[in-house]
Amino acid sequence: MKKILVSKCLLGINCRYKGDSCKNDAVCALSEKYEIIPICPEQDGGLPTPRDPAEIVNSRVISSAGRDVTAEYEKGARHALELA
Repeated sequence: MKKILVSKCLLGINCRYKGDSCKNDAVCALSEKYEIIPICPEQDGGLPTPRDPAEIVNSRVISSAGRDVTAEYEKGARHALELA
């Protein structure tokens, strides 16, 4: 069975920045054909849930509180790549 990485929040796990999920039934149904590997790069990078929202500003990831969280996002991205 093929494996796919799926964001935990799409599977209904409360890990989004505001502590909720955005469960998607179509994504959850993929488990019928694939082995699902749930990931949350933000949590895997060491960020808490809930957390301040963040966006890319001049090639850095900056939280709404002004904190540079680039390192955490990069760590989470590396972890996702390792799982892939």
